Amino acid sequence: MTNRPSAIVLLSGGLDSATSAAIALSEGYNLIALSLRYGQRHEKELAAAQKIAQRLGIAEHYIIDVNIAQWGGSSLTDKSLNLPQKGIEPNIIPSTYVPGRNTVFIALALSLAEAKGAKAIFLGINAVDYSGYPDCRPDYLEAYQRLANLSSKAGIEGNAPQLIAPLIKDSKVDIVHRAVSLGVPIEETWSCYQGEEKPCGLCDSCRIRDRALIEAGYPQLATPEGRKSV
Repeated sequence: MTNRPSAIVLLSGGLDSATSAAIALSEGYNLIALSLRYGQRHEKELAAAQKIAQRLGIAEHYIIDVNIAQWGGSSLTDKSLNLPQKGIEPNIIPSTYVPGRNTVFIALALSLAEAKGAKAIFLGINAVDYSGYPDCRPDYLEAYQRLANLSSKAGIEGNAPQLIAPLIKDSKVDIVHRAVSLGVPIEETWSCYQGEEKPCGLCDSCRIRDRALIEAGYPQLATPEGRKSV
């Protein structure tokens, strides 16, 4: 329906961004998806993003290149660095943190939102399971909202898109429950840091995802390695 407000969703292909997209749809937004090819190790998550957009009925989906991997600094973009497999360590920023990634992504989403007249930008960032990432915190998002209000014609006119992170304080188990209730195709999402045919079940992202799926009561969606570890 054309009278619905538009929103941008940053769609990575993972569980969190897919759930954020489903929440936006449930709130009546007409969604435009934005995915980034930023020099990540593999294309699996982008393929997942395309499948999720199709399953959720998101007709307009942009996939653009912005190669911030050129200068390295993250095990997600530099194959000479080992991916962590020991689980999240408290108070330590993991090597999977990509310098400036969310700052760049949200800036691009703001540009798209202003061009399309979108009222909101939905983000799948989460401060609970990824507390080591500085650009997944509520105060970071609040500061970026102030920038959004100041940095554009829409903002000066009082119409800056609202940055909405509906999962920012949820646990991963909570996210699984919300995804199931909203009909998110969890089996189509991709969280693994590796780009093999199947998720490795060993990287930090797989471990967090598998643990949450099992604790939420959906062990059939976890990797075999994840099921064995419980």
